[in-house]
Amino acid sequence: MSSTTNSDTKTQVIQTYDGHPSYSCAKCSAVIALQDELISKSFSGRDGRGYLMYSATNVKLGKKEDRPLLTGVHTVADVHCLGCNDRLGWYYHKASDYSQKYKEGKYLLEREKLIKENSWTLDSEEGV
Repeated sequence: MSSTTNSDTKTQVIQTYDGHPSYSCAKCSAVIALQDELISKSFSGRDGRGYLMYSATNVKLGKKEDRPLLTGVHTVADVHCLGCNDRLGWYYHKASDYSQKYKEGKYLLEREKLIKENSWTLDSEEGV
């Protein structure tokens, strides 16, 4: 893992995870989540398919709001990329229905806003 200072503000740091399969922002390539954090690909976002994730990095949360979603009203906050401020999805603060409580504290990231980075290397690159 390494860090670089964001040019927009000196207080924000972009985290990188070299060698780990990840999802990156499609707009600025900041790492947003490790592929190991993926819970499900069977979610819907505003703009199409969404991924439910245990955690996300290099993001900032917008204002909390109650939002009607396909599975009921949830208290959520939009998730924005720390690198370019693009809206990537939302964070589930609270679910009103008991059957949806498993989403609390998790992230819904829009598939079309992400790039899958596999971090594969060729044997010749590893000195083998």
